[in-house]
Amino acid sequence: MGLFDNFLKSADKEENKMKINWVPLNDKTQLSEIINISSDKPVLIFKHSTRCGISRMVLKNFESDYDIPETEMGLYFLDLLNYRALSQDIAAKFNVMHQSPQVLVIKNGAVIYHDSHDYISVGKIKELLKS
Repeated sequence: MGLFDNFLKSADKEENKMKINWVPLNDKTQLSEIINISSDKPVLIFKHSTRCGISRMVLKNFESDYDIPETEMGLYFLDLLNYRALSQDIAAKFNVMHQSPQVLVIKNGAVIYHDSHDYISVGKIKELLKS
């Protein structure tokens, strides 16, 4: 019965997982939108390489840990393979070196958190929101 119990717990965890409503980031004009929104609430940009296994794993872990309400943070998703130039625009605009996978949190038009790979942490982001 132990295996069956683990299966049920896993199913319950999946049901409780928050669905993330990513806004696709695919146009440079959206950077102005992000800056404007960030004066009301922080905005997170997730830069993801769709062909990279590490990026896929980090995204999956991020999405399973993420439980911040939509009212507290805007969420944008950048597909790096299709929008590489836009990723470079983001790096230049916010003065943060491009990496993949990478998360940036923008508040009042400035980056208040950025990290990449295994260092991306929902817990760190939640701490920032409290301060």
